[in-house]
Amino acid sequence: MRAKGRTVTAVLGAALLIGCVSGPAASKGPESESKEADVKGRADGRVLVFSKTAGFRHDSIPEGIAAVKDLGAEGGFTVDATEDGAAFTSRNLAKYDAVVFLSTTGDVLNEAQQRAFEGYIQRGGGYVGVHAAADTEYDWAFYGGLAGAYFQSHPAIQPARIDVEDRAHPATSHLGEAWDRTDEWYNYRSNPRDRAHVLASLDESSYTGGTMNGDHPIAWCQNYQGGRAFYTGVGHTKESYADPAVRQHLLGGVRWAIGAAEADCRPENGYQPLFDGTEASLSAWKQAGPGSFTLGDDGTLTSSGGLGMLWYGDSGFGSYSLKLDWKVAGDDNSGVFVGFPVSDDPWSAVNNGYEIQIDATDTPDRTTGSVYSFQSADIKKRDRVLNPPGEWNTYEIRVEGERLRVYLNGVKINDFTNTDPARSLRDGHIGIQNHGADDQVSFRDIRIKELPEKASTRSAPPGD
Repeated sequence: MRAKGRTVTAVLGAALLIGCVSGPAASKGPESESKEADVKGRADGRVLVFSKTAGFRHDSIPEGIAAVKDLGAEGGFTVDATEDGAAFTSRNLAKYDAVVFLSTTGDVLNEAQQRAFEGYIQRGGGYVGVHAAADTEYDWAFYGGLAGAYFQSHPAIQPARIDVEDRAHPATSHLGEAWDRTDEWYNYRSNPRDRAHVLASLDESSYTGGTMNGDHPIAWCQNYQGGRAFYTGVGHTKESYADPAVRQHLLGGVRWAIGAAEADCRPENGYQPLFDGTEASLSAWKQAGPGSFTLGDDGTLTSSGGLGMLWYGDSGFGSYSLKLDWKVAGDDNSGVFVGFPVSDDPWSAVNNGYEIQIDATDTPDRTTGSVYSFQSADIKKRDRVLNPPGEWNTYEIRVEGERLRVYLNGVKINDFTNTDPARSLRDGHIGIQNHGADDQVSFRDIRIKELPEKASTRSAPPGD
């Protein structure tokens, strides 16, 4: 799956034998700990749509229920719908992988029902909040934390522009960098950014009535007390549920909530873009070795030919968290290099740095998530959280001193410490591999956060 666009560059003719064997992504399943086993893991999902109202009632609720049922038929999960709080018992909720609060308002559950729902989430259940789900249960602190923010006010229905901040999550991966649509735009009593992972935010300059001082999240996700929570502020109007982009947005949110797709939903703040999808941001990058990367109209870099590497030349880094989104089309191969010195010879990265492998069938120390040829990933953890070809994955590569940790879709799958005196992770550059003519791997949103330097050590400190 190659993006169409201009070729960035192709220089040098040396062959680079890095990560030589390719293969399909491993089978995946929901990210789960043992406590989730009683709620997740069935071959087919089951979702409960709850639309009880004790305050304002949206006339779009029937369209919303119908849309979720259609999405269930499309996405392979069963959908039940109710407005009866009596459905919230431990026994009944255990049948469901997620509960969708569809424009609920006011106090809709009694104390026993609330306790049952809290236990359900803590055992690994999923929550999807749509629009007025934020106008619900103001006196129930657990629910407020789960939803992420409470409704405060809204202006008149009007067009607005949404800035899509995360284009790897299944709820937003189908969208461009901006999403223009008409809806009723909520202001919230607090900003969830420090507690949840923001997927999209409103551009308050594109409409009137925004009150969140220019930082206005409108869709987010989080791992909450053992469960998964996704919220979106769209969905006031009947027309919303006939909009293909909204339907895909909801489908992606439900798929993530039930564990059918993976994403990094940890809060993310303080990162600076190294590649933001624009040609201008590529001016700091250099191609080493043959082949190239192609910049698509959707802001995606896709590898072409090789074997070579595109590397960031403006500066090296010593202590940092590097995040990037990647996707393979099928049996494709690539990797991310860290900790190598300035050089137009890609072998410099091989001999002096480390490669975090992307999708190759080989020995465990040379497959996805491995520090290539040095240390395997935790294969069981990796397989649980690895999305298959055609879907986006997110890496966090965290380097502190000589310690290198790899997170896949928010889960730590590798923890490696350099002990080779000829190499050092304390200062070096980063790069992405273009592996060969048959390997086309796509990258988006490469960003970095520099971290405080830690005391020198050759052994990994305990914990994270």
